[in-house]
Amino acid sequence: MDCRDGCAACCIAPSITSPIPGMPDGKPAGVACVQLDDRLRCRLFGRPERPAFCGSLRPAPDMCGTSRAAAFSTLEALEQATAP
Repeated sequence: MDCRDGCAACCIAPSITSPIPGMPDGKPAGVACVQLDDRLRCRLFGRPERPAFCGSLRPAPDMCGTSRAAAFSTLEALEQATAP
């Protein structure tokens, strides 16, 4: 499965605790990563500065569902289930 164009749920819904260029303290859940461009594509994709967490996310039907809304729902539920 490829990333859904214009989705970026995985760059918005989850919290990221590791530093991101432009976000040295990471990002909270529900906040868009500063590395998203106007087309909701990652400016760091394939670059060494990209956090390992981001690289670990792979588009798959069980995470992305059939729509952007489904992806957000799944990722928000995972975020809540793993929150301290």
